[in-house]
Amino acid sequence: MGNELYFDNSATTRISEEALKAYLSVSREQYGNPSSLHGMGQAAEAVLNDARKTLAKTLGDTAGGTLIFTSGGTEANNLAITGRAHAKPRFRGKTILTSAGEHASVKLPLAALENEGFRIVEIPTEGGRLDPEAIARLATPDVILASVMLVNNETGALYDVAAVAAALRRSSPDAILHVDATQAYLKVPFTVKSLGCGMVTLSSHKIEGPMGTGALWVDPGVIRNRGLSPILFGGGQEGGLRSGTEDPPSVAAFAKAAAIGFSALSERSEKLAALRALLLDRIARDPGLSGVRPNLPPVYAPHILSLTLPRIKSETMLHALSARGIYVSSGSACSSHGKHGTSALTAFGLSVSDADATIRVSFSHRNTPEQVDLLADALSEEISRLARF
Repeated sequence: MGNELYFDNSATTRISEEALKAYLSVSREQYGNPSSLHGMGQAAEAVLNDARKTLAKTLGDTAGGTLIFTSGGTEANNLAITGRAHAKPRFRGKTILTSAGEHASVKLPLAALENEGFRIVEIPTEGGRLDPEAIARLATPDVILASVMLVNNETGALYDVAAVAAALRRSSPDAILHVDATQAYLKVPFTVKSLGCGMVTLSSHKIEGPMGTGALWVDPGVIRNRGLSPILFGGGQEGGLRSGTEDPPSVAAFAKAAAIGFSALSERSEKLAALRALLLDRIARDPGLSGVRPNLPPVYAPHILSLTLPRIKSETMLHALSARGIYVSSGSACSSHGKHGTSALTAFGLSVSDADATIRVSFSHRNTPEQVDLLADALSEEISRLARF
């Protein structure tokens, strides 16, 4: 495994040693049910409370928001969207805004709500930016929710979600902004205040924590006004908003990974940006990569690079590189088995055929310049080889 080159960190990251140690420690020592009233239960509950404080700090939450632990980003997105839509029958409207090319865990709950009679309206994202004129036009009084990702998981585009929040404050009194920060968290600096949002989705396994764990941060005003309803029902855990026995070991590992990532955010972001720039430089200088077209948004996260290949299907290249122990993606891992893989790319402006020939390289702070050079060499060699067919 040591010789393999992993460039699919937007799909998932390897759990860090520190996070794994935290998981094992809590599994062995604080293994009680957090809902139990005895000492072991109280110790497990303390693990959850400490993790909430840690995550709140990384979000710059000074208002006392609520962190609801979930099974991951998908559940957090579903809770934010469906829970908001079903919260109040007294809304003046039934319109929900989103951006074109959202993750399937946002698109599909919105599609289900559309079948219930809600009106779903997309903000164009051509070229990797939220259309400001569309934002101003679409933020009408009947909007109750806007759900927009901060960093696009396919292109790496960093969206101006604060502009959406400002438009909602001006024109949509019933609306709150939900931000899917799964790809942005601890890759680009932000706070809940800087986003102007009412809810934020986080995912553990994107930041070197364990899979199967995530969180939804909710503004205290949303909680106070009962602006969010549960979508899972049972024992009433997580303030009645997410029933099901919590997972203290995974939550502790998530918090440990978040604390380390937060303290190293600036340093890691600089390294990611340097690796991205190095690959772009190789593409610009290497004759064997002259047919590769980077898809470059105007503002971007440092860890994602979208590359359209010269007349080679992305899946073909993915398997060719995988045979050499090099791992990239043909799109979002969560959509690669369905029909949602190219939507973000076509929303960016690519044709369907170009989208089908596009790979995603996503970096980790653990990658090295030498590994990037090896990736570039392999791409050049495989393009030459595959072009013969």
